[in-house]
Amino acid sequence: MSEAIARDLMAQRFRSYLPVVIDLETGGFNAQRDALLEIAAVTLTMDSDGNLLPDDTYSYHIQPFEGANVEQSALDFTGINLDDPLRKQVALSEADALGEIFKPIRKSVKAHNCSRAILVGHNAAFDHGFLNAASARCNVKRSPFHPFSSFDTATLAGFVYGQTVLARACRAAGIEFDNKAAHSARYDTERTAELFCTMVNRYKDLGGWRLAQQEQDLDIAE
Repeated sequence: MSEAIARDLMAQRFRSYLPVVIDLETGGFNAQRDALLEIAAVTLTMDSDGNLLPDDTYSYHIQPFEGANVEQSALDFTGINLDDPLRKQVALSEADALGEIFKPIRKSVKAHNCSRAILVGHNAAFDHGFLNAASARCNVKRSPFHPFSSFDTATLAGFVYGQTVLARACRAAGIEFDNKAAHSARYDTERTAELFCTMVNRYKDLGGWRLAQQEQDLDIAE
């Protein structure tokens, strides 16, 4: 029964959209030209009290698409070594990586009675642009994500904590952040997921969502 309640609450919370946290590491800033090098996703779930929680993490190294540009400055920033034998052994093509990461997201959307996923990211427009460009290159017929709407944790953290840098926002929220582990898609996605859940739950605990929902129900009843 509690799982059914949690599914219904999740479907209500974001207008039937399931928030999924995404982080990408890339070979530059141009989504059409520069390579997608890493992708990670954290699906979210909800308990019967309406608390948002990280669920599962998925992450993949990606082979640059044919003709892709990779800026050395981007590699220096992320610490990615394209010649690492282990990386070459596990890296997937863009198409395979998207297929692997979209599959559990679609499953989670269905499990939570939602209609579609909505991207959550730190500076979400960047990740959304690269994800959409990769989906177009790979002829993905229907991405599980809303094509343009997203939740940006940089904006939300600026509002809640006065901090827009991920590491500083996490620390302001009481979340440990290891600068040495940063700029790995998996690590950044998991910290972003914690940050998003913390902010959403804090608003709920202050009476925001539940109060707004109750007022909406009263308006409908009247």
